[in-house]
Amino acid sequence: MATRTQARESVIGLLYAYDLGNEGIVKFVDEILEDKKIRNKQKEFALDLFNGVVENIEKIDEELISHLNQGGIKDIGSVEKSILRLAIYEILFKDLDKPIIINEAIELSKRLASDGAPKFINGLLDKVNKA
Repeated sequence: MATRTQARESVIGLLYAYDLGNEGIVKFVDEILEDKKIRNKQKEFALDLFNGVVENIEKIDEELISHLNQGGIKDIGSVEKSILRLAIYEILFKDLDKPIIINEAIELSKRLASDGAPKFINGLLDKVNKA
């Protein structure tokens, strides 16, 4: 059975594709999660996260932009942006432990994103959490 970490990782992949302009991916979310063996409760969890981010993307991006020290949202890599969007969604809209959300985002960024991403993501999510 898949873990929540694996479910989040799949959601990041979906958000990455969505960010690159593949908005039609919404139609294939079920099949993609099934291919990655994300099923049952974890599938519900992943679908809830993906749909929640897509539905609230403007508010999430406003929050993200408000905590950037320099540059704009277009300066953030797509993988990093997908990780941040997911974590900010969870911080703002979900009743989960904030330190767990932030730690999960950092760990995923270590595996999926650039070398400087964990530090950047940690700093930005810390600001979101304290806001």
